[in-house]
Amino acid sequence: MQLTINNRRITTEKGKTLLEACREADIFVPTLCYDERLESYGGCRLCLVEIQGVARPLAACTTPAEEGMTVLTESETLTRLRKTTLSLILSNHPNDCMCCDNAGDCALQELAYLYDVKPGRYEGERWDLPIREDNPFITFEPNKCISCSRCTRICNDVVMAGTIEMTGRGFYTMPDTAFNKPRSLKNCEFCGQCVSTCPTGALTDKKGRHKGRSHDVTKVKTTCSYCGTGCNFYLHVKDKKVIKVSSDYEAPVNQGNLCIKGRYGYDFIHSPERLKTPLIKKDGVFHEATWDEALEFVATKFRELIAKHGPEKVGGFSSSRCTNEENYLLSKWVRCAVGSNNVDNCARV
Repeated sequence: MQLTINNRRITTEKGKTLLEACREADIFVPTLCYDERLESYGGCRLCLVEIQGVARPLAACTTPAEEGMTVLTESETLTRLRKTTLSLILSNHPNDCMCCDNAGDCALQELAYLYDVKPGRYEGERWDLPIREDNPFITFEPNKCISCSRCTRICNDVVMAGTIEMTGRGFYTMPDTAFNKPRSLKNCEFCGQCVSTCPTGALTDKKGRHKGRSHDVTKVKTTCSYCGTGCNFYLHVKDKKVIKVSSDYEAPVNQGNLCIKGRYGYDFIHSPERLKTPLIKKDGVFHEATWDEALEFVATKFRELIAKHGPEKVGGFSSSRCTNEENYLLSKWVRCAVGSNNVDNCARV
């Protein structure tokens, strides 16, 4: 299927939206309520485009691409509409980018800069609500919320936890729990999906607050070590210390989705109790040893056990926290070096 966007001939698949077609062709269209993990919502009205033969601009994220369409994503009219929408959003938004954790990684900030929109164009009542820090992992600053509903949609449609929903009406609409109850393990998965999709600083990870902004950290892509699923994410490293975890939206396994352990269970990395060298117990007391000493000690004990009881009394129990290659090596070692078929894995149970 072919259509014309900004005087370019574009080919896309049937069933794609105009926004998806634009992104495939690397054509920029601004959005705030769009997340590729979610169904299109059409709430922010920033992705408006002009279509030849249609009297009014339409939202690109909810408009299907059709054969022969002629589309404009930039024009004086569209720029005026987008600037007005951004001005209305900023009219009820705190101008505290100087001390906001999401500065430099905020979609609203980037679009305001791109379209040269400054706060103060519209005056009126503004939210002055307290920061919510009534749970261990997530901080909610309602004054920074733009009611895009991305957090509620990912909680209900992807995680299917139903922890938060859009509450209130009109000017006072915002995401919240039922009856404003604090988040707890009884009503929340603490997966942090709502934080990962928030386009502003309204939802942030409490553990990483005020420890470094986007330009302060180095992002290191890695694989979660908690189970065998193989989820990818980014470690935010500052001064050689992990201060935060963020989603990798292009990860083939999890597409940016994480569980509570993957997103918040990184304290063990810098734990003072973490073992950094092998230990060998002598006379009931552990002593530090080199790797050569430890491996030789283990090999000697295995030889003694096999000589005394036979190889069938020896087995290997591997972990899903290891890679497939490491589990394969353990299996091969048990079968070939020991001569036993007793191999098991924690994932079986």
